[in-house]
Amino acid sequence: MKTLYLVRHAKSSWENTLQSDFDRPLNDRGMQSAPHMAERLKQKQVRPCLMVTSPANRARTTAEIFAGVIGYPEKGIAQHMEIYTGGTDALLQIVRSLPENCVSAMIFGHNPAITDFSNFLTGGHLDNMVTCGVIRIDMDEESWGNIGKSSGKRVWYDYPKKTG
Repeated sequence: MKTLYLVRHAKSSWENTLQSDFDRPLNDRGMQSAPHMAERLKQKQVRPCLMVTSPANRARTTAEIFAGVIGYPEKGIAQHMEIYTGGTDALLQIVRSLPENCVSAMIFGHNPAITDFSNFLTGGHLDNMVTCGVIRIDMDEESWGNIGKSSGKRVWYDYPKKTG
């Protein structure tokens, strides 16, 4: 079985209108919600063997915060531009290329691609993954290379304002 955690980056700042989309940082709310959500994952004993992120500032920063809280080495976070520039097909190619000895991975990305990818993998329908939302998808596959449409089951969806 393989487990995939999809994470939408935390809330980003639109304060500097001259700043490129790629370089936008997290805002104050994002800087609070990222460690909060990472702590929730730590409490659920989430320990991915691989973390992969978009290199965009807001996604990379979210991944680094999560890594620090859950004890993943920050230098081990892989970056793929295709997470920033691509959609479902690009994300699927990244997942299919994950090392087979890795049983759980976490991908940090952007909307609408991260929501669309979740729906693709689970056959479900989520309108919009909120900022800093995390979805756990379990797949009854022995190989990442076999992952495809509706091959996973959404186990849970957690997000900063969720209670209970």
